[in-house]
Amino acid sequence: MTVEIRLRAVTAVGDGAAVVDVAEQFGVTRQTVTAWRRRYEAHGLDGLRDRSRKPHSSPHRIPAGVEALICELRREHRRWGARRIAFELRRVGQQNPPSRSTVHRVLVRNGLVNPQDQQHKRVYKRWAREVPMHLWQLDLVGGIHLVGGRECKILTGIDDHSRFVVLATVLEVPSGPAVVDAFVSAMGRWGVPVEVLTDNGKQFTGKFTRPMPVEVLFERTCREYGIAARLTKRRSPTTTGKIERFHRTLRRELLDEVGAFASIEDAQAALDEWVHAYNTERPHQSLDMQPPAAPFRPGPAGRPATPILSMSPRTPATTMGRQGNDDTTGAREIDLRVPAGGVVQLVGAQQIWVGKAFAGRVVTVWADLTTVHVLLDDGVLKTLPSRLASADLARLADRGARPGRTAPAAAALTRETPAHTAVEVDRTATRDGIVAIAGHEIALGPENRHRRVTLRIDQGLIHAIADGQLIRTLPSPLQRGHVARLRAPRQASTPLPPPPAAGAQRVQRRVPIDGVTMVAGQRLRIGRTHAGKVVTVLVEDHHFRVLDGESELALHARTTTKPLRNYNAPRAHQRKGSPDDTTSEMS
Repeated sequence: MTVEIRLRAVTAVGDGAAVVDVAEQFGVTRQTVTAWRRRYEAHGLDGLRDRSRKPHSSPHRIPAGVEALICELRREHRRWGARRIAFELRRVGQQNPPSRSTVHRVLVRNGLVNPQDQQHKRVYKRWAREVPMHLWQLDLVGGIHLVGGRECKILTGIDDHSRFVVLATVLEVPSGPAVVDAFVSAMGRWGVPVEVLTDNGKQFTGKFTRPMPVEVLFERTCREYGIAARLTKRRSPTTTGKIERFHRTLRRELLDEVGAFASIEDAQAALDEWVHAYNTERPHQSLDMQPPAAPFRPGPAGRPATPILSMSPRTPATTMGRQGNDDTTGAREIDLRVPAGGVVQLVGAQQIWVGKAFAGRVVTVWADLTTVHVLLDDGVLKTLPSRLASADLARLADRGARPGRTAPAAAALTRETPAHTAVEVDRTATRDGIVAIAGHEIALGPENRHRRVTLRIDQGLIHAIADGQLIRTLPSPLQRGHVARLRAPRQASTPLPPPPAAGAQRVQRRVPIDGVTMVAGQRLRIGRTHAGKVVTVLVEDHHFRVLDGESELALHARTTTKPLRNYNAPRAHQRKGSPDDTTSEMS
């Protein structure tokens, strides 16, 4: 029908009609009518048919040789996608290498891409550690077959940040001791990670052991090395998605391509060769096509705080480490490495907050049925009440704890402690010389900024002790119930040291018309008869002493703990002959 319409237009022009009129009649331009006429004169009716719009030449089309190379790489490496092929062309120095989209079009044009439906039913929350050696993901995978039909397991480990394979060991028997031996060997080569993430396999945790949970050898190894052992949720393999994805690559590129091995040694050699290529040569898409070895950095080596005892599969966990001492009521001592979180897990429900600042340090924990002391370099770092029972002390002995020495410090405060007992706590003053205790602020003065002090609470007073010297005594704002809820309190075991040879602070105030002045946040009534005078106030630990020259005007009990801010009376209001208003200092 299109040919007939065009023929009618050409015939009308041939009969003498104007080209402009014919173009307007058929709704086209005059150039189009002229083109139809020329094509009809040259080719007849065939010239009026639609022609292909394909260009005669395409200067930007990929060269045939490069297209053939792309197809050859795809057939040789059938699991390589367009991105990997484009990367390999750039790596071998190909002139004007094609982009990933161009490679994909070449593969589709040559029938080398299998169409498939993309199914993304779930959206996963992706995460990764920011630095290497912060987290290792560990898991067991099968697929290594030996001649004779036997199948062995592989213990694999991957660094979460760099995807570097730190562990790939063929295990003859995937037992707990074999897993620990391979794990310790990997740490000896690459360093000790901060955390490890595993599933809930029995080689990694005894949390779900029945009838009661136990600590398996892998958990003990992590504790001794100061490693935080993380577990996935049950039936949630996507948490360890990086190592599961590595297993998929391992199966496709190695395990599915090889046959049965003659021995475990041959299987380990083949696995080591493939892992070396994976770490150093094979590009990783999540690393911007870098090999995992590029962002990976080994960590510092470490040793366990106490020797790790090997455990035979037939040896019950309750007898491991027992050193012939059946005393379950005496004190115990054990050396533990502080993990990255700063919380040391003792036994049972006893957890000790040591602090992230001590992560990686080895502390000695002294414990009995009433008190737990944490020692660092033979100095008491913390004292807290014990929540251990006799069975817990026995478990400490099973873990290698030694009999405890004489108590290194006074016992912790307990509910049975008499109400009149002096209590001590350790605190560090802020940059303003203030320490916080039970929600109250105790001002020790700017001269004690950043100083470690011992606060002794005794009979309504708080004594601040630093370097074996009494530096301040203030009224205590705490009630007995508050004292029992203090963080890490202990009973005072030493006598109160004497105060330093120092006098009181001296401040000056002009008595207002109502006879009441303010010192350190406390109102002092001096009397209207002294209005206008400039008086000297001696600020002592328990009293404010008001002086007019050498005579004492008033004595007030001190009820405030606020620091002094103003020392001098205003010059403009001083009388002639009044005391000098220079700043007074502690004598």
